[in-house]
Amino acid sequence: MVLPSETEERVKRRALNVCQDHLRKVMDVTRKIPQLAECFSRNDKECAKRLFNEIRAGEEEVDKARRLVSQELAEIGAILLSREDFLRFTNLTSEIADFSEGIAFRVVEIMEHNWNVPGDVRKELLRLSEAVFESVLKLRETVMVLNYGSAKTMEKAKDVEIAERAVDAIYRELEIKILGGKLDLPALMLLRDILQLLEDSADKAEDAADAARILSLIM
Repeated sequence: MVLPSETEERVKRRALNVCQDHLRKVMDVTRKIPQLAECFSRNDKECAKRLFNEIRAGEEEVDKARRLVSQELAEIGAILLSREDFLRFTNLTSEIADFSEGIAFRVVEIMEHNWNVPGDVRKELLRLSEAVFESVLKLRETVMVLNYGSAKTMEKAKDVEIAERAVDAIYRELEIKILGGKLDLPALMLLRDILQLLEDSADKAEDAADAARILSLIM
């Protein structure tokens, strides 16, 4: 509940705090994707299944945190004119966790069916997943400086764009390698889905950085 004495400045900080907590949970999920890719490169099924279960549980925590953000913003009410901007930021970052669950599911399915995936493709997939996590890490750094003014936020948001471009370069190279390789059709289809979800994760991080730019103008 918003108290009469609470200023717009204070409720902005409240909104930012719950958004940052939500993003922390998204980070907890996303950092497991390179770990999963490492399991995939070693063909360690038990490791992959354990991480898949952790990612699913983490995604549920992200959903709870997103609902908490919505509840907090509803309680804050009309005193915070920019609450839609906070909500948009949270919805964008929630999608990154959703994509992580989809990636994990497909990796485990490939391993469970013992479909052949060349070692070099597995290693490149690890490199791509690390680049995606770097983009989300840069997003977190952007959000952490929101209280330091728009100039600092804009500067950090550029790092997200740079990280996203690095993801694009690896993604395109790996997609061609997969299409030119001798893969079982089911593995080919699932791998392309995985690549797309990884690229989509970096794209969402860039979109969320744009949303953070808007938030920096009203903080």
